[in-house]
Amino acid sequence: MKHTKNILGTMLLTAVAAASTSCVDDTKLLFNVEKPASIAGMEYLNDYDVLKSYIKSSANPDFKLGIALAVNDYLKSGIVTRLANTNFHEMTAGNAMKYASCVGNDGTMNFDAVQNFVSAAKADGLTIYGHTLAWHAQQNNKYLNGLIAPIPLPVDPNASNKFLHITVPEAGKNPWDREIYYDLAEPLVVGKEYVISMKAKATSTVSYNFWPGIIDGDTQYLPSFSADNKWEETSITFTANIPINRLRFCFGTFQGELCFDDVTLSSADDENLIEGGTFDTEDLSRWTRPGWMTSYSYEIGKEGNDNAGFCLTMTNTEKKNNNWDSQVWYQFASPLTEGKAYTFRAKVKATDTYNCTIFTQSSSGGAQGYPGGLNIGAEWADVSLTFTPGHGQVDKFTFNFGDFVGTIYVDDVVFSDGTSDIYTSSFENQSIEGWTSWSGYQGLSAEGEGYSSNQTSIELTPEEKKDTLTWAMNNWVEGMMKATGGYVTAWDVVNEAISGGGNDEGFYTLQSASNVSPEDAKNNFYWQDYLGNVDYVRIVVAAARKHYVENGGTAPLKLFVNDYNLESDWDDNKKVKSLVHWIEKWEADGVTKIDGIGTQMHVSCYANAVTQKSKEDHVVKMFEILAESGKLVKISELDMGYIDENNTSVKTENMTEAQHKAMAEYYKFIVKKYFEIIPAAQQYGITQWCATDAPSDSGWRGGEPVGLWDSNYSRKHTYAGFADGLAGK
Repeated sequence: MKHTKNILGTMLLTAVAAASTSCVDDTKLLFNVEKPASIAGMEYLNDYDVLKSYIKSSANPDFKLGIALAVNDYLKSGIVTRLANTNFHEMTAGNAMKYASCVGNDGTMNFDAVQNFVSAAKADGLTIYGHTLAWHAQQNNKYLNGLIAPIPLPVDPNASNKFLHITVPEAGKNPWDREIYYDLAEPLVVGKEYVISMKAKATSTVSYNFWPGIIDGDTQYLPSFSADNKWEETSITFTANIPINRLRFCFGTFQGELCFDDVTLSSADDENLIEGGTFDTEDLSRWTRPGWMTSYSYEIGKEGNDNAGFCLTMTNTEKKNNNWDSQVWYQFASPLTEGKAYTFRAKVKATDTYNCTIFTQSSSGGAQGYPGGLNIGAEWADVSLTFTPGHGQVDKFTFNFGDFVGTIYVDDVVFSDGTSDIYTSSFENQSIEGWTSWSGYQGLSAEGEGYSSNQTSIELTPEEKKDTLTWAMNNWVEGMMKATGGYVTAWDVVNEAISGGGNDEGFYTLQSASNVSPEDAKNNFYWQDYLGNVDYVRIVVAAARKHYVENGGTAPLKLFVNDYNLESDWDDNKKVKSLVHWIEKWEADGVTKIDGIGTQMHVSCYANAVTQKSKEDHVVKMFEILAESGKLVKISELDMGYIDENNTSVKTENMTEAQHKAMAEYYKFIVKKYFEIIPAAQQYGITQWCATDAPSDSGWRGGEPVGLWDSNYSRKHTYAGFADGLAGK
């Protein structure tokens, strides 16, 4: 049945006729009322059938014509529901199936909206395209970052060093969003000079404001204090210009742990005005925070030493000709596995800076490998080295320092094979079992000054973070597959993985916190930075296939990698070439299988003929590259704006009839080329991203003419262009 929605012209003509018949004087008018050209020019749209009627099912019966919708709009069973059911085979949820929409700050998952969506789609006979299992945007950053946050160290109850310990789980936007006060017993004297001094440290470098003032009154703005990961003393000298009785420390833009100790305030003729500033009495009665600021906490912290007694020491008293003339090695109980990656981690320092050469060797003789060197400084620092035995019988990890004079200190040693620790030692019992030196070398012992830790927490290793986030990804995918119960058989398994820069064998690298703006790095969560560029996709694909079957999935599961700008002309389609390259790398294990590629195609029609021709040529090139890949191909998020001769985006309210028709022609071009170039067996479907034009306040292409219908759900010229493309006209 044809779509019979009246357009504006029909509505106006009906209104004119009604007005004529209601007059008292029904004398026939002596002139004809001509229909406005703008209305007449739109009437042809009523002759079009619903969009899905133009699909040639005989060519590809599995082809899906789709629409993206807000789930809440579809569930209302109103005009949006009828539009989707009448015109399309499949729906994509705009946001409801994304991670941040389902996962809370504590990791709990709520799939109520997803389950209601699936139930409604089933009842109406529409399929759902899942969007999206893995992405760096719209993640619950607070929860995910919390999973891999440093682990707090236990506090030594006998430690004498106590301090004010402030924990800020989440940063605010302004310095005053997080504050702590110290209220003085008596106001400061106006015109008098004072010095405030304190020791401070933080889990990351921070500059925090010192804004003393009058309780509930004026503020005196003074320079900032700063802190980093070591205790440092800092002070500010100032002259009170108001009767200050409250010391305000403002750190609203900071996230992490901030510690204060030995806080003093004095003038030239006054004793310290801060009571209990060493915090040894654990009295915080004068330290307060605003009652409404509950997003951070403060308490007395206690600090002790971690393994301050002993470490491994390697001393060389005479410089030799070669670094291998003095050696110390750790010998494993059995040879390491050939081709397997191992990691050495430790705390190290030396009496002078030195790059210590490392060999991997065999006790049966011969140097088996040279994985690199360790840069050692005069202060304790973390070092790590990953090495892979190249062939059998490697059982020694050897330090070579014959050309160094002095002592090298090593503590908290860990050898790991990626899944477990195969050797650890803090040398606290002075045992150096397994450590050996040449018989003529006497500089090896377990003594000296062990690593003294002032840390309040321990950073997870890369292996631990990967293991934790692999669990989190599997947990999320399993939850989504349970919620959809096998009904959703096609997914964006990974969304927007490819960056627009970098170099990977001449192709673009993956998105990463290291190659985006600081704001993007802060707002997004880049799973691939922790799971690895190759394993990232393999982990998600494996989880999707496993949990789909476990939760009732019986039809073949189709997994797509979805990305934008694959049709880009400014880099000659380098992004789609890069995506195909990465898919080959992900599938190189012989297990991982990517079924299809989604090209988003958020495009624009250009008034400039040369520019428009270039855009069209590269749409064709993109389809040719995708066809050659052999993968299923889906236009996943098609919508369109208009760019005028001044290279300015034109808003819907300013569009001309000619511009609307130009957009219709571009829609027709894109859809026709898809069917002409992509083989029928690879044609998964086309999804229109915007049903109607975007409202001016929309977060997506606000105010642009991106729809096939206008904001009143009347068909536009683009509807005709889209339909003609489907029909192959």
